[in-house]
Amino acid sequence: MLELKSISYAVREGDSELGILNNISLTIPDHRLVVFTGPNGGGKTTLAKIIMGLVTPTSGQILWNGQDITSLGITERARLGISYGFQQPPRFKGLTVRDLLTLAHGEEKLSKDKCCQYLTRVGLCANDYLDREVDVSLSGGEVKRIEIASILARNAQLMIFDEPEAGIDLWSFARLTETFEQIHAAGTGTMIIISHQERIISLADEVIVVGDGSIRHRGAAAEILPQILADTLGACPVLTKEAKTL
Repeated sequence: MLELKSISYAVREGDSELGILNNISLTIPDHRLVVFTGPNGGGKTTLAKIIMGLVTPTSGQILWNGQDITSLGITERARLGISYGFQQPPRFKGLTVRDLLTLAHGEEKLSKDKCCQYLTRVGLCANDYLDREVDVSLSGGEVKRIEIASILARNAQLMIFDEPEAGIDLWSFARLTETFEQIHAAGTGTMIIISHQERIISLADEVIVVGDGSIRHRGAAAEILPQILADTLGACPVLTKEAKTL
């Protein structure tokens, strides 16, 4: 279980302090799929990075399975089963897919059968990818699915994905959503996904709308999606007028 207690984060801007996150508290039970959504610049990615340890909160406390991890670094959190999928996954020239999966899993050399299990879960064939380098020859969708496979190889208990739909084609997006559905159905871990996509939001057990550094709404997807639409329409008089005439 993940617990965030009164998390705040601020940065210095000249002689003043700019608040990015303001006193956020939430609890995410095990084996849940939770989507963070909301307007750009609202604090979603900062909140996710704080959970991973990429950013240190100005104040507050983070508990993972009852352990205070607020002061722990990225490596220590990874060893506790927390993993992070970047919006733009890094590429590694000279490092093969098999190498990456082996490093993630921790074995001296991961067998082809085990590699195949992880790659199959993200819709990739081991024969086609094991010996390929994780470099610019791979598409954005391929790199993202390989990154997810490496997170699965780590047996991560908490998986965080930052806008996994960014920069990929529609076919790859469909495969990604299928992968998230399968991971969630397997019940092997907890997922936090930052997304603006209705298809991903609809998969969530709970949707948390983050805006202006605070939690603006939270609830089931069926409850929150209409509120998100209302917020979007409210920001645009033209859309509001069109919606009323439909």
